[in-house]
Amino acid sequence: MEAPRLAHTMSSPTSPCEEVIKNLSLEAIQLCDRDGNKSQDSGIAEMEELPVPHNIKISNITCDSFKISWDMDSKSKDRITHYFIDLNKKENKNSNKFKHKDVPTKLVAKAVPLPMTVRGHWFLSPRTEYTVAVQTASKQVDGDYVVSEWSEIIEFCTADYSKVHLTQLLEKAEVIAGRMLKLSVFYRNQHNEYFDYIREHHGNAMQPSVKDNSGSHGSPISGKLEGIFFSCNTEFNTGKPPQDSPYGRYRFEIAAEKLFNPNTNLYFGDFYCMYTAYHYVILVIAPVGSPGDEFCKQRLPQLNIKDNKFLTCDEEDGVMVYHHAQDVILEVIYTDPVDLSLGTVAEITGHQLMSLSTANAKKDPSCKTCNISVGR
Repeated sequence: MEAPRLAHTMSSPTSPCEEVIKNLSLEAIQLCDRDGNKSQDSGIAEMEELPVPHNIKISNITCDSFKISWDMDSKSKDRITHYFIDLNKKENKNSNKFKHKDVPTKLVAKAVPLPMTVRGHWFLSPRTEYTVAVQTASKQVDGDYVVSEWSEIIEFCTADYSKVHLTQLLEKAEVIAGRMLKLSVFYRNQHNEYFDYIREHHGNAMQPSVKDNSGSHGSPISGKLEGIFFSCNTEFNTGKPPQDSPYGRYRFEIAAEKLFNPNTNLYFGDFYCMYTAYHYVILVIAPVGSPGDEFCKQRLPQLNIKDNKFLTCDEEDGVMVYHHAQDVILEVIYTDPVDLSLGTVAEITGHQLMSLSTANAKKDPSCKTCNISVGR
């Protein structure tokens, strides 16, 4: 792969650009910033005749790719051999500005029919705002480039994980789920003030709230799905819920069949860890036909309630029997209101272990167990 000719010798860095724009031939790296400032030794000159891209359009956005197109004046259009693309995270617009005149900073692709696809998980993250600008360029016989002015700067945001990506996470979670243990109740820990507020202001019914941003950055339920968090893990030696909790000393317990039964659907929502040895799986239980069910049906992989690796509901001798995975911590989101009269509220005897809290917890992007090969 040929690099732009520089006026002095530099070691050729191993560029990941070949992974960036699939189906395109990436030849080089541009050393200008968007304001047209260039290294004096870069060997890149300006030629006003080259058309400046305008009316930039971004489409077909996924969590790690997008299509880009633009309009150009016809003058000198046939001279264009390459496109220079400057892509930056919006929160740090200067992140791609060169700190040394020989450091490659821009993507370069051969001129191809538009729109063209830009993809690459090494620099594109899901649900992240970016800015992009474009130059046209003409490669000369001596290896130098002449370039147009930069286009206007366009902003866009990448998408959440698709069902395809979540299915990849699901398959990874299945590998470590472990054997299944019996359970009989779902439970939710809070401070006593929370339950007092529910009784006084919500007619005794716990209300769904928007899920926080804990877990995978690309999870489509974060900041969007409304639900009530429950736990269902049991202690191996007792078969009962643990007495410790990070969320408060008062616990609401409800019989499993009142939340999870053949009239509900089960969805896989996320798989993550927080720089720890144990992993979390988020599941969503939604009454069939409810708004939460419709939301999940469009975005999440659905699980067979009788046969999956995490949480099952089946009938044995006329009685509903429930099991949960032993080796992951399950966080269950129920998408409808739940009346306190359907269960009991009591104080637990254990400790409040704040270190186990997952509120707005950040996923470990380096964990090979719970990450997939798309933007983190």
